Amino acid sequence: MERSLLQHIEAFLKESAMPPSVFGRHAVRDPRLVSDLRSGRQPGRAVICRVEHFMNKWRADHRVGNAAPLGDRRTRAFWRLDAGSEA
Repeated sequence: MERSLLQHIEAFLKESAMPPSVFGRHAVRDPRLVSDLRSGRQPGRAVICRVEHFMNKWRADHRVGNAAPLGDRRTRAFWRLDAGSEA
């Protein structure tokens, strides 16, 4: 059975450890996207294509090591501190 867009997004969020609002903002410039989908919003074809493209591109970049962690200001500060401790 075909998985819904929301199921794909939920799996991606778990895989990437990305907050839902950050995902929506980067994928379609809508920080409420995931929340609205969970509430029953039906996305159009353009939104579906943009979301799938974002997830595919992030995964491809992540495989070759080009994916920087995305997150809000607090998360980015954490990653900068963490990266500094490894050097």
